[in-house]
Amino acid sequence: MDYQQAGVDIEAGRSFVKTIKENVESTYRPEVLGGLGGFGGCFEIPAGYRQPVLISGTDGVGTKLKIAHKTDRHHTVGIDLVAMCVNDILTAGAEPLFFLDYLATGKLEPQQLANVVQGVVEGCKQSGCALLGGETAEMPGFYQKGEYDVAGFCVGIVEKDLILDGSKVEVGDVAIALGSSGVHSNGFSLVRKIIEMNGLDWTATPSEFGGKTLGEVFLTPTQIYVEVIQAALKAELDVHAMAHITGGGLPENLPRCLKTDQSIQIDTTAWEIPTVFQWLQKVGEVPTAAMWDTFNMGVGYVVIVPAAKASDSLTWFQSQNLTSFRLGKVVAGQGEVLGLA
Repeated sequence: MDYQQAGVDIEAGRSFVKTIKENVESTYRPEVLGGLGGFGGCFEIPAGYRQPVLISGTDGVGTKLKIAHKTDRHHTVGIDLVAMCVNDILTAGAEPLFFLDYLATGKLEPQQLANVVQGVVEGCKQSGCALLGGETAEMPGFYQKGEYDVAGFCVGIVEKDLILDGSKVEVGDVAIALGSSGVHSNGFSLVRKIIEMNGLDWTATPSEFGGKTLGEVFLTPTQIYVEVIQAALKAELDVHAMAHITGGGLPENLPRCLKTDQSIQIDTTAWEIPTVFQWLQKVGEVPTAAMWDTFNMGVGYVVIVPAAKASDSLTWFQSQNLTSFRLGKVVAGQGEVLGLA
């Protein structure tokens, strides 16, 4: 017996690396040393920093992958993977430098995983970071046929005295919301249960979605905010803090960018909840509180600025072709998000 008879195809692995090599190397920045295929990726610290601090983050895509498996659409989840990591480290004011991925599957299907990597490459290009390396694990018997899991790891850089950690936030500061592109990559265990309980499949085309299938709607990739936020920081908008709205929604993520004696008062009339969330709540008969606790509800990212700069900052964000609106303001409190209906 050999390794292939045990379920691991070494030649398929080699073929996969050759297939993705050129695509991966298209993301390289000048600081990348060497090429793909070594035991580790080398990245030189960019010049010009006085006290550089490295900021790291890791995440996955969660059960959204189940939809990719069911629909055989794999190119968008790679964007999700990058987005979930780079948007997190971005909140500290960091510029993403490089990204690594880990792909695990029961049986390696080179074209399937090449499509995933294509999405990772696209996400890296959108966020300006290099896909420095990765790992592919073939584990027969561990995953169901045709299924895989992915995880991502990102490293960014920021000047030590420019790190955003919530210490600059003051009562009276204004929260500006940047719109999400949909459900992003959180809450999919509930999404999938709603679809299942209503006897629907991913090819269904509810009238609310203008002819799109449920698969297309829910595989919309997570918005990457790197370009607009890096531009905002360079424009000196006096950003005090930022939050990436992921699992737990506004109630869990907004307090993470505040001081311990602060809360945020939200104005829920400031925006219209996107159709996808209205549909989920109606079809799934989901209580409103559970919607806020599970989904981003149309708010993918939040920027906290001084009240005196709020109008100018909002005008600037609105000029960037990204939905943005005044979400609320910082008040005294104990880490609550107030005003959610």
